[in-house]
Amino acid sequence: MLAFCLFILGMFMGNKYSGLQIGIHWLVFLLVIVAYSAMEFRGFFPRIDRPLINMIHVSCGISILVLMVARLLIRLKYPAPPIVPKPKPMLTGMAHLGHLVIYLLFIALPIIGLVMMYNRGNPWFAFGIEMPYAAQANFDRVDMLKEWHETLANLGYFVIGLHAAAALMHHYFWKDNTLLRMMPRKRT
Repeated sequence: MLAFCLFILGMFMGNKYSGLQIGIHWLVFLLVIVAYSAMEFRGFFPRIDRPLINMIHVSCGISILVLMVARLLIRLKYPAPPIVPKPKPMLTGMAHLGHLVIYLLFIALPIIGLVMMYNRGNPWFAFGIEMPYAAQANFDRVDMLKEWHETLANLGYFVIGLHAAAALMHHYFWKDNTLLRMMPRKRT
């Protein structure tokens, strides 16, 4: 089934990413906004609502992980559509590095978060379902993972900002089709 979907995907790729790739990109973007917002604004909610806010954050993280892995597999099978006009090799190299950082970051962040939640040794929820947890908490591991998770999440602000700035530079300064390749298709 996956092979058939990837075949169909390849047939429709031209000067834009496929609808599936575009959809995953923007869905991940929205999930990242919700995940970050849940943590940034959790202090505004009463303590009784914090488990719900945490579940929203974790559920978004799991969704991001699944979508980023799917997107990576699709990207490995189908190369990016060409940028017109073709950028200088240095810009292409920087773009590849930037995308690698994005993939690594938004795959590593949820994995670290999940391992951290598991090692807390108490019930936690994702999508309204109780998730497995360690029989005995490992607070040293939890503290280390929490530090990594928060550091990478803070790095995420910078990476997202650079990614958005690069897309806008391509569109307005270099006047190529980089940004347009990821924009949803217009309905006719």
